Amino acid sequence: MAARTALAAPTDAGIIRIQSLVIAVTSVLSLLGAAWIMASFLAFPNLRSFRHYLILGLAISDCAMALNFLVSSAKNVGGRWIGAPEQAGFCSFNGFMTQVFVIQTDYWVLIIAVCTYFILADHKRSSAWVQEHPVILWALPWLLSTVWAAVGLGTAGYGDIGAWCWFTSDQVRLLVNFVPRWAIIVAMFVMYARLYFVLFRAHRYMVSLDAEQSGSLSWSGSRQPNTSQVSSRQHTHRLKRLARRMLLYPLAYAIVWSLPTIIRIYQTISGQAAPWQAQTLDKACVVLQGVVDATIYGATESSLSSWRNLLFPRRLPAVSRSAPADAHSGSEMDGGKSLRRRCRGGADEDGLVSGTESTDQLELGAVTPKEPRAGIEIRKTVEVTVLSGYSGMGSRRQQEEVGHGGIRWPSKSYFPGSSNPGLGK
Repeated sequence: MAARTALAAPTDAGIIRIQSLVIAVTSVLSLLGAAWIMASFLAFPNLRSFRHYLILGLAISDCAMALNFLVSSAKNVGGRWIGAPEQAGFCSFNGFMTQVFVIQTDYWVLIIAVCTYFILADHKRSSAWVQEHPVILWALPWLLSTVWAAVGLGTAGYGDIGAWCWFTSDQVRLLVNFVPRWAIIVAMFVMYARLYFVLFRAHRYMVSLDAEQSGSLSWSGSRQPNTSQVSSRQHTHRLKRLARRMLLYPLAYAIVWSLPTIIRIYQTISGQAAPWQAQTLDKACVVLQGVVDATIYGATESSLSSWRNLLFPRRLPAVSRSAPADAHSGSEMDGGKSLRRRCRGGADEDGLVSGTESTDQLELGAVTPKEPRAGIEIRKTVEVTVLSGYSGMGSRRQQEEVGHGGIRWPSKSYFPGSSNPGLGK
């Protein structure tokens, strides 16, 4: 098979080595980013929710894509040009794998976006179906990307484009890869924008709920902050972070793929090669996918805190129990300094439950009630879907248990007017 040439493929040996070296370094960074996500999934049970299983699939695709780029660029750096006739077999295989994993990552981010939208936007039947059929969700990206790559191999073939092999025609790459990719990005913008407004309404309601509860709970003779206010403020802050991150997903992909798209359009229309420096940045943006995914999906608050606690464990001070064990079973107070909150299912920064039990220690200050009343507790029961409902369908019941107060709060949905508490219509 004759080796194919492309406008994106440099001909100068020095430029080939420089470009391939940049791609090799970027490939290593993407490998590390994908390894971060996979290691987090394997090391921490609280990072194995339904959504994390989908992110694991994305990380595996990123890892394979980066490894494929690393092998081809290393060949060029070593002087074994992948565009040489004797490398035609390798180039076809490398181009096939490139097509498989580049578009496979597109399918993964689309599936993650669709599943997130179904679950958080209260589409009960759809969200139940996707969570009951994870094997189908895992098979779809592999099946579709392999079929497309096989069709490309049989019709257009793959050749050297510099640092790796792919479709040599900019027009073919533009139509086959970039047009569908931008359709996916637009669809993600629409879905995440819808979720942004849902979460924004949730945030506003929780702020109003916090205002209504302000001052309703206070300990006699104490300036200690209201426990329900502390919890409500934490939930509102999570909602604000979650709403912002929703729009960051498609925005990040739009930024990463902007330069490669512009260069494809320029070379298709003009028929001339862009400067090799621009082409190197173009290729680096494609390879950088693993780093982008690790930053967006892997560097969450729960992941970072899990690694921090593993590498730099902190010993909590001994907790003295001021109340009899049979009278105060739900919580432990240490001189009025801290509140222990236990809940089933720890929510990560994305607001998605991990399905494991976690205990958080919240510092409330150093004010000690003058006369603690043993055996009296506040039990606040609320239903949360956005913050703790992703590992299973519908809402989960989360209980806040603290000592001293003697008030029982009724169960109340954060978002009224919805059949699925926590989501709104």
